[in-house]
Amino acid sequence: MGTDARYDRRPIDADQIGEWLELLAAIEAEDREDEHHGPDDLHEYLADPYCDFPRGSIAFYDGPKMVGYGYLKARTAADPVHELYYLGGVHPAHRGRGIGAALLEWAEQAALPIHLDRYPDRPLTLYSSSLSRNTPAGELYAAHGYTASRWFHGMTRDLLEPLPDIPAPDGVEVRGFTPERSEDARLLRNDAFRDHWGSTESTVESWVHMTANPAFRPGLSSIAYDTADGGADGRPLGFVLGEEYAAHAEATGKRDLYISLVGTCRAGRKRGIASALLAHTLAQAREDGFATASLGVDADSPTGALGLYGHVGFTVKDTWIAQLKPLWEPDTRS
Repeated sequence: MGTDARYDRRPIDADQIGEWLELLAAIEAEDREDEHHGPDDLHEYLADPYCDFPRGSIAFYDGPKMVGYGYLKARTAADPVHELYYLGGVHPAHRGRGIGAALLEWAEQAALPIHLDRYPDRPLTLYSSSLSRNTPAGELYAAHGYTASRWFHGMTRDLLEPLPDIPAPDGVEVRGFTPERSEDARLLRNDAFRDHWGSTESTVESWVHMTANPAFRPGLSSIAYDTADGGADGRPLGFVLGEEYAAHAEATGKRDLYISLVGTCRAGRKRGIASALLAHTLAQAREDGFATASLGVDADSPTGALGLYGHVGFTVKDTWIAQLKPLWEPDTRS
């Protein structure tokens, strides 16, 4: 069905942060995705170098109230396909009125010019996600030609429960994240995630944006180095990055350490380095007053990450479905 004519549409900008926050809070109250946002989080979205909010965002308004939103985020590479992210949502009181369908239709129209600016010789696919228990959302994607393509688990760990004691392997030293070591972590991330489904490289630009995020916690992030040869520097082998979202603590009354990235280079795998890094990070977080830790993982991770996280006490809380729709192919005729 078409959307009611009373809904105004406009791009999202910094002047709408308050209205956007109210909409996100209403969505969370209904859907219980454990997603809480504050002004810093939305300003960070607006500043993302891979987003184009003037062209690649939209808000639906019912009078002064934002009742739906959507925006697009480009990937750092298109190899071989550009999987352009779409993120959006609809106020629970305005669902069933065609806003969700209109958002997906808008995304298809807005995606192509953004794609062509970056990767004109590559195919374009829209990539979104839905919570597995949110049946209407899954049905909406299916009705618009999306295919459920991959499953990702959100996992959690109670830090008041006993923590594992897993020392670093002999010849490996765990060191704190510093600006001087940031590039080591970026290169580790790119090596570790090369064989992960849907992953593209972290560019210098995207990495700087992520580590400048107010949620990033360098004091709860670390890098493992190979010191077996006695060298002072050593070769970087693995890393863990932590984040804390103030809005989550404000909404729940508990501090949660979100482990945004865990990775080990190929030469460092199967040595217990990731387990030791995680155990180190969880102990640090508990000492600093965190009640829980959380992370996301590909249910079919090729590196056995799901088993690793279970080994250190994480359990599955929710599951998300990657929804993909091929949208455009370049003309390859000579």
